[in-house]
Amino acid sequence: MAKPDSKPKQNSKPKAKKHYRPAGKKKEGNAAKYVTRSQAVKHLQVNLPLFRRLCILKGIFPREPKKKVKGNHHTYYHVKDISFLEREPLLEIFRDKRAHEKKVKKAEAKKNPDLAKRLRTRAPTYKLDKVIRERYPTYIDALRDLDDCLTMVHLFAALPALEREKIEVQRIHKCRRLSHEWQAYISRTHKLRKTFVSVKGIYYQAEVEGQKITWLTPHALQQVMPDDVDFNVMLNFLEVYETLLAFINYRLYHSINVKYPPILDPRLEALASDLYALSRYFDVNYRTSVVEPQVSSTSGSEQVETQKVGTASDESELRLAQLQHQLPSNEPGALMRLVEDDAGDGEDDDTRECKKLFRNLKFFLSREVPRESLLFVIPAFGGVVSWEGEGAPFKEDDQSITHKIVDRPTLVRTSLSREYVQPQWVYDCVNARVILPTEDYMVGKIPPPHLSPFVDHESEGYVPEYAETIKRLQAAARKEVLPLPGVGSEDLEDPQKLLSEGIIDRAEASEAAERKRKMILEQNRYLDELKMEVEGVQNSSTPSDNKQSSSKETEAREESEPDLEQIVEDYANMSKTVMSRRKRKIYEAMQIGKQRKKAHVDLLKERKKKIQAAKDSEEN
Repeated sequence: MAKPDSKPKQNSKPKAKKHYRPAGKKKEGNAAKYVTRSQAVKHLQVNLPLFRRLCILKGIFPREPKKKVKGNHHTYYHVKDISFLEREPLLEIFRDKRAHEKKVKKAEAKKNPDLAKRLRTRAPTYKLDKVIRERYPTYIDALRDLDDCLTMVHLFAALPALEREKIEVQRIHKCRRLSHEWQAYISRTHKLRKTFVSVKGIYYQAEVEGQKITWLTPHALQQVMPDDVDFNVMLNFLEVYETLLAFINYRLYHSINVKYPPILDPRLEALASDLYALSRYFDVNYRTSVVEPQVSSTSGSEQVETQKVGTASDESELRLAQLQHQLPSNEPGALMRLVEDDAGDGEDDDTRECKKLFRNLKFFLSREVPRESLLFVIPAFGGVVSWEGEGAPFKEDDQSITHKIVDRPTLVRTSLSREYVQPQWVYDCVNARVILPTEDYMVGKIPPPHLSPFVDHESEGYVPEYAETIKRLQAAARKEVLPLPGVGSEDLEDPQKLLSEGIIDRAEASEAAERKRKMILEQNRYLDELKMEVEGVQNSSTPSDNKQSSSKETEAREESEPDLEQIVEDYANMSKTVMSRRKRKIYEAMQIGKQRKKAHVDLLKERKKKIQAAKDSEEN
């Protein structure tokens, strides 16, 4: 039976087919620029830990594309970064290491210890020197990225060695050596600028080649190893940072004509006095660098003889250590004196100021104070320091000691010729760049608040009381005049105020008052002429008429002067109406931040008032 012909409906539209990308056509847009992490791992044919390690070593980080093609729950990388990793020589070395580890495990499984031992000695090795040169083309680029490097190296220098976390003893010693080499250079060249003791640790800031470098060192306490930290990732970062810091130390040491790596006194190394051993090493190398130019100016025969002697002395690498033993151990000037006056021709003003802060001061450290931090800070500002224990440059009974750093609740004074202060006094003097009075820092007293040098109190809107005291001490050291408490800076321009305070005499006060009166008259005359020019009035009247009119206009101006706060508010509202929505939201967020800042400042002022009221009530 034949079926009737089925005709399509007249009003039906043809269904649109879904667009598919042809097989030969390339991807476009974000789909072609970015790949997910799983796609990158599959493309490189590595596992996820090895991919993370390669990204850390090469400095490749995830990207945030505007449109995430695969979804928001994926991590995206740039296609060029992945192709850059694909041609990396380290990738082949890591594959060889993985194959070599399989061979070692196979030999151990077959109970062949000799073969396993031979295979371990032939393990593939690699260096990151080329990687560092690729990531940091110039020396300044490396210095700019040194903050995290120094913090990580100082952190591992204070950690205990744990086999289960793959933290080896040799790695801890290497971090400790690199950190001490950096500190020795900063202390030697007086590059330290700021320091702050916080709960997290001790913050330092140095200035090297015009770059400000800030790092954090942990306190010298027993470190607790948390369980939620992936130490494998941190060890991968540490691997890069060790090589980077070694490059930086090499460049810095050669910039001051000191051989790197340094050869230290083994006796001081055994006593854990590495920083002091480095200071002795600097002193020996500085003496040799001073003697060498004098030798070069001798006659030809003498030069030949000195070359023979030099070649004979270079045969032994322990020559520097022997020179250190020849130095007198009880002479702090030969051991702890840093850059001499004649070697500071290329120094800037900050370096000269830091160099003279603790000059002619001699410190002795008790055993309970943070020794390594003070051994780093005090010589960096020109002081001489010793400690309680073996290997110290001078003993406690030395009569030339000016300050003893003690951190005990009570102490019996054994010498009247020295000051007994708490460690905070050293850090506050460093931040203020002036020798502060020691009365508030004596043993057993609660010291003043330890203010952070990284905070600008004036921009924050609240200046602590002790910050104002330090400011006055700095002005007294520079022989400047500051307003007294409760007096504004504009009061310094009033000669009557200065006369009543005894800062200037009567003749100087009368001269200053006359100059101020003339300046006010000239200013009013200029404003009047400017107003007449704007209104189009020609200045054709007599001087007497000008004076009378100017005085009347000045009085009228003062009476009709509008409220400045109202003008500012009206201008802000008018500007806000013409803003776009995005800019208006940003402006409102800024105002909210200012209000929060003001509320915080008001809270601090209220607390200060309550504390002052409590003190007054106790005194009464």
